[in-house]
Amino acid sequence: MNLFEFLLETGFWMATIRMASPLIFGTLGELICERAGVLNLGIEGIMSAGCMAGWMWVYLGGDLWTGVLFAAFVGAMFGLLHALFTVHLGLSQHVTGLGITMLGSSLAAFVFRMLLPKATTPPKIVPFTPLKVPFLSDLPFLGETLFNQTALTYLAFAMVVVVAYLLFRTPLGLAVRMVGENPMAAEAQGLSVFSIRTGAVMAGSALMAVGGAFLTMSAFDAHYIGMVNGRGWICIALVVFSSWKPAKALLGCVLFAAFDAIQMRVQQQSGMAIPYQFYLMMPYVFSIIALIVMSRRAAYPKALLIPFRRGER
Repeated sequence: MNLFEFLLETGFWMATIRMASPLIFGTLGELICERAGVLNLGIEGIMSAGCMAGWMWVYLGGDLWTGVLFAAFVGAMFGLLHALFTVHLGLSQHVTGLGITMLGSSLAAFVFRMLLPKATTPPKIVPFTPLKVPFLSDLPFLGETLFNQTALTYLAFAMVVVVAYLLFRTPLGLAVRMVGENPMAAEAQGLSVFSIRTGAVMAGSALMAVGGAFLTMSAFDAHYIGMVNGRGWICIALVVFSSWKPAKALLGCVLFAAFDAIQMRVQQQSGMAIPYQFYLMMPYVFSIIALIVMSRRAAYPKALLIPFRRGER
């Protein structure tokens, strides 16, 4: 099968949309943080914590949607910790973010081992199942691709619209963008830069954790250590690719997921002629190239990475 025929397969695009969903949550979360002027390198650890928290909630008897909410709450608490050090204390956003990543990843693994010390194989839960949208799911090609997904996938795409509307059509979004561009001007308008940045980091971190929960509650039905597998770092790159705009972030997530789906199919068809690591690196190479091309025109938030101290000029 040649590449053109492969790209016309419904199964390929169904897999692409499914694989893009956790990236959409993570990228939107990082985008909100950075729009407020805070780089959140803790995303990998926050996604890992959300991955474990949502799954463990359901495994211990909770329902799926409260599991999603619990994962979001855990993510928000990590966001609050990150904001405490970076927003209120003005410490390095790079160092703090990496610390959050190590804390979140290690804590998720520790809790999993403590609660299930004798588990030799990943225990399973009943995950979200695909929901067909009446009438729309019957459309040729698009119906099977877009409207036969799980509820969390629909939520991911809906969040693109919600975040775009909040950032660019509401006073709250204007305040978030203002503290990311010119916090002194925001303070002069009577806004609390600390509160807005803290709220943005907590909200963004909650979305990141839901992205992690998607992996164990929608894409798969089990949890294993390391299943986030670098998706958080990809989300950070996709924010730059998107020029900090939700619509372009959606495009970047789908593009990366398509590259990932292609490498999986090519790897299956080529056998062992080429080491599998070569195919694993393909989507990352394509992403780096796309990032280089797009980032040259990117206009980043002017106050990104700059701590705010009240009264300083």
